[in-house]
Amino acid sequence: MFETHIEELVRKDHPYRKLLAAIDFKKLCKPLQSLFHETLGRKGYNIESGFAALVLQWMEDLSDRELERFLQENTAGKLFCGFSLLEKTPDHSYFSILRDKIGTKRLACLFEDVNKQLRSKGLISDIFHFVDASQIISKISLWGERDKAIAAGLEKFNNATAPKVATDKQARFGCKGNEKYWYGYKRNVAVCMKFGFISKVAITPANLTDSQALKHVCPKQGVVYADKGYCDQIAQKTMKIAGCESRAIMKKKDFKRDAEISKKRMPFERVFSKQSKKARYRGVAKNQFQGFMQALVFNFKRLISLRDTFVLQP
Repeated sequence: MFETHIEELVRKDHPYRKLLAAIDFKKLCKPLQSLFHETLGRKGYNIESGFAALVLQWMEDLSDRELERFLQENTAGKLFCGFSLLEKTPDHSYFSILRDKIGTKRLACLFEDVNKQLRSKGLISDIFHFVDASQIISKISLWGERDKAIAAGLEKFNNATAPKVATDKQARFGCKGNEKYWYGYKRNVAVCMKFGFISKVAITPANLTDSQALKHVCPKQGVVYADKGYCDQIAQKTMKIAGCESRAIMKKKDFKRDAEISKKRMPFERVFSKQSKKARYRGVAKNQFQGFMQALVFNFKRLISLRDTFVLQP
């Protein structure tokens, strides 16, 4: 009786409704259908419902167990994922299996599909871009790894010895501004400055410099705004080869030029303030999955704020 009323239990202006109006998850997930005859061997959990649940996980910053409970208790979450009011929702083990089934490469294709739709509607352009990098922290306390290094007869625990004793073999020490150190990865992004959508994202070990990682997110054309981390020859050559004009802050001070660049970059710094800096997984590939999901969710939220009734057609 109550199952027919689930639509009435979620307010009409709920953000989840706005996202459902903008994104057709069934069409978006069509390339994944071949992976699932019966989704993970469980009847009733279709791929679009599962992927929508993963989107919710990153929108609400939930663990797998928290997501399981969220779907059990939250009516709006059920509606968003296509579950009826009394329908049994997935347990926490389903989500880890689903992530492994989708994988980073397929998720990259979904991310590109969404951006192609945004581009076709004029929401992403190739004129002005903002590039930058931020930290993703794998682990804060490293005393255990240092003890293992000592026990193994290693004099130091650093980027040279970390793969020998660390649990995450691909994480590295990174530094920003000669004072800010962390252990983990870097999130490198390119943002279209027209409406602030993320156009590219790449996760690299933390010891890779911003300029070295630029090749993974450098646009193919247009003007690139960046901080002085991209002023060296490596970054300038990468932009030149890609056909981009550099608007990076240079080491040689030009206060008028630098002030103009900083003013134009400032509104897009929110891309990093809105995303978690904690690595959920181990290894570059799985953290790249995290990077794509965070970028997708950021773009979805941005889309909602710009177009309440905007509909994307794959």
